Amino acid sequence: MEDKVMQLEYNSSREDLIIPEYGRHVQKLISFAKSIEDPEKQGIFIERVIDLMMQIYPQSRSVEDYREKLWKHIYRIANYELVAMPPSGVRPRPEDAVKKPEPIGYPFFEAQFRHYGHNVQKLIQKAIAMPQGTKRDGFVEVIGSYMKLAYKTWNKEHYVSDDTIKHDLGTLSKHELVLTDDASFDNLSAARRRKQQQYQQRDRDGRDRDGGRDGRDRDNRGGDRDRRDSRQRPSNRNRRKK
Repeated sequence: MEDKVMQLEYNSSREDLIIPEYGRHVQKLISFAKSIEDPEKQGIFIERVIDLMMQIYPQSRSVEDYREKLWKHIYRIANYELVAMPPSGVRPRPEDAVKKPEPIGYPFFEAQFRHYGHNVQKLIQKAIAMPQGTKRDGFVEVIGSYMKLAYKTWNKEHYVSDDTIKHDLGTLSKHELVLTDDASFDNLSAARRRKQQQYQQRDRDGRDRDGGRDGRDRDNRGGDRDRRDSRQRPSNRNRRKK
């Protein structure tokens, strides 16, 4: 009797896996689904394959429209050679798999005074478009206060004066925004200091309350321990009777 030699199938001789995370068996099932000519029967078979794919990744069942996503994957594995219609009523196309997102328009950053940020440039343009008056002057003072706060954030070793902020503000606005000499740019800095002081005072008050509560708890525990010790120690009268 001649020995029968088992023919081994190597991965190098097999077809490439289109979506490797689903495995080769799922890909073979989808290849078999392409041989089903009846669209209704093919759709039922694909739904069974989708149930199998959901068992492979059960943690993804809560994802919205997950079955529709699996239909797209099946069409991609089948090289879009299926006749069954997905439940959504839209048959996936090859160009949908390589669809690129729309480019994001990044803002143009000026090379001058970049330490103030791009939003300051927008605020200055908005202030220039405003009609002259007290409202515009107040808005420009807020912009100057923010510029001073940003300058201190990125240049902590250097002192910044109001004249520096006025000069930079005039340069950025092409000298269309002019402030009076008594304009102050310390509003945001003062508000920031007040907020930090409030946080620090709140933390101190919280620590004081916790410390007082802990002290009372320690006193109560000490009193309870004294009462227990007094119950456990015999009195002098009982010792004399013995």
